[in-house]
Amino acid sequence: MADDTVPRVPPPHEIIIVPPPEHGDHHALLQQCIQVRIAVFVTEQGFPLEVEVDEHDPTATHFLLRLLPSLEPIGTIRAHKVESAGGSYYKLARLVVLKEYRHYKFGGSLVLALHNWAKVHARNSGVTDYVKMVCHSQAVRADSAGAVGFYRKFGYEEQGDLFDEDGEPHQKMVARLSLKE
Repeated sequence: MADDTVPRVPPPHEIIIVPPPEHGDHHALLQQCIQVRIAVFVTEQGFPLEVEVDEHDPTATHFLLRLLPSLEPIGTIRAHKVESAGGSYYKLARLVVLKEYRHYKFGGSLVLALHNWAKVHARNSGVTDYVKMVCHSQAVRADSAGAVGFYRKFGYEEQGDLFDEDGEPHQKMVARLSLKE
């Protein structure tokens, strides 16, 4: 039996940003992101396939975690900018890591990569104080403690009451990432 108190050294890996649609590799890399999401959200967790790919996929910025040197996809996350009457924010969504790789803490690496991208994107858009991040975290499920505690580690705070999203309880969480650093 493995000792869970001993830090595990992750296998060689990289996190890439899926290039824009005009790039030749866009479609293949986006499909890898979607296949990893289907493996986790649909096959493992039982969410309906028809809600997994949505209207945000074509315009969102997708990050792909893959092993080296094989380039096997094992995780993904995406974000898109939302403009609203209350101001703009970045919506973090579809964070997944294949089950056999979760103990390496790759989920945190994907969140930090997305945060860094959002800060750069916000600065390039003229924002100087902070960037607002929003996510809808899975709350407690029968087979999981949910992800609320995970997102708290990255500065997210619960906002509002639990709500139903795709048949499961979710919690809106918000973080304000300083651009002063």
